[in-house]
Formats: sequence, C-alpha cells, structure tokens
Amino acid sequence: QISWTPLLVLGYLFYLLLGAMVFQLLEKQAETHFRDQFQLEKLKFLQNYTCLDRQALEQFVQVLMEAWEKGVNPEGNSTNPSNWDFSNSFFFAGTVVTTIGYGNLSPSTVAGQIFCVFYALFGVPLNLAFLNQLGKGLNAHLITLERWVQKPGRAQVQLAIFLTTGTLLFLVFPPLVFSYVEGWSYGEGFYFTFITLSTIGFGDYVVGTNPNKHYIPVYRSLTAIWIVFGLAWLALVFNVGADLMEKFLQLKWHKPDLSLAEGATTKLEDEPEQPRIHIPS
Repeated sequence: QISWTPLLVLGYLFYLLLGAMVFQLLEKQAETHFRDQFQLEKLKFLQNYTCLDRQALEQFVQVLMEAWEKGVNPEGNSTNPSNWDFSNSFFFAGTVVTTIGYGNLSPSTVAGQIFCVFYALFGVPLNLAFLNQLGKGLNAHLITLERWVQKPGRAQVQLAIFLTTGTLLFLVFPPLVFSYVEGWSYGEGFYFTFITLSTIGFGDYVVGTNPNKHYIPVYRSLTAIWIVFGLAWLALVFNVGADLMEKFLQLKWHKPDLSLAEGATTKLEDEPEQPRIHIPS
C-alpha cells in the first residue's frame, strides 16, 4: 500500500504553482497596460494644469490613497452616506466573524481596532458553531429528502437536488439582483457572489459602496444574512468535495491487489472443500 499523503502534498503544491503561472499569464500584461495608462494620464494632467508640479500631484494622489484605505470613497462629496451607519456596521460585523474581510473598510481608531480583535476572537468561533449547526440542519433536510426519494440511485438524486437548489438560491439568482442594484454585469455579480461565499473576499467588488446610487437602508443587512446562509451551503459543498477527493485518493492508492485475490478465489473454487481440523500447538 502506498501512502497518498505525500502525493496529496505534491498535488497541492503543483496546483498552487499552476495557479500562479496562469494568473501571471493572464494579469501581468493587463497590469502593465493600466500602469502605463495611469502614468500617461498624470502627464496629461500636469500639461493641462501647469500651475501644478509633479510633487504636488503625487502628494494629492497620496491623499486619495489614504482616504481610500480609511474607507472614504474619493468620488462624490461630503454628502456621501456614512460607512458606519447601522446597516453598514452590521454588514462589517458580518464580514469580521465570517473572516471574509473585504479590506475596503476597517476600524481607524485604536479603540475600534482593539474591539475588533476581541470581537473576532469570540465571534469567529461563534460563527463556526452557528454554521456547523446550520449545516446539521441541512444534513437533516437531506436525510428527509432521501426518505422521500425511495428508488434506485436516490443518493445521487438527493445530492443533485441539493446542489441544484443551492446553486440557484446562492449562485445564480443573487447576481441578477446585484447586477440590477449595483449596475454590474452578470459575470461581475457572479464573481462577487462566489468570492464572497467562499470567504476569499478580495474587496474589489463590494455591495452598497457606489456614492452615485441610492440604496435602501436594509440592503447591506439583507446581504449579510444572505452571506451567512450561503456560507453554510457552500461549506457543505466544499466538505462533500473534499470527502469525495479523499475517498478517490484512498481507493486509488490503497486498492488491494485484485489479481491475487481473484487467483486465490479461483483456487478455492477449484479445490474440493477440505475438513477444517484444528491442530493444537
């Protein structure tokens, strides 16, 4: 028997290397293009406004960067809605305990940062316990569904129903809502949906941050609730995928020698049955 653990480690590292190469191939050239375009725009700006020099422009860009890091959108004016009203704060609390962490908003005060640490210290385990209990409820629902489907292949049928229903509720329909409300394309909405529910949370797309749009007060709070239930469903899907992968590897690398087993079976079938006599030592 061959241990599949070293092969899994090698496969994991290979997967990371493959992803690094593909991302570099797809994104590096675009990044270079955007960087050159940005530098060109700065030169044009200096040519149009000769009263400014490069140093003043760089200082202003630094101010914009610091504002963005503090969660202040440089677009619009001082009438932009607050990032820390109750709805947005509720959404932020959800991103903390679920470990999504978009990165577009974070506490700027020392008191807020210290509270965030202790809030996450107790909130993350609480969130895991809640998701675990929610997952048990989904499992119980699957067991009930299996009892309803009393025919051959019912396990495959219940799994297909579970995956189809969850995919529609958490991955297919939500991007339509986000596309309508945020003005994104469906692909961008689907990208945001999966990146959020998988807790990757890059922060390049975040709901309710466009200062030119008017959102209903509970929009981000409802989104936070959708995220919690979507996390439980996608976590179950990931667990099923991990279990299937482990079983596949165990079957592949721990498979017994069938030829020897078949040979032994044939030999026993060919030979007449002998009386079993126990000879004491």
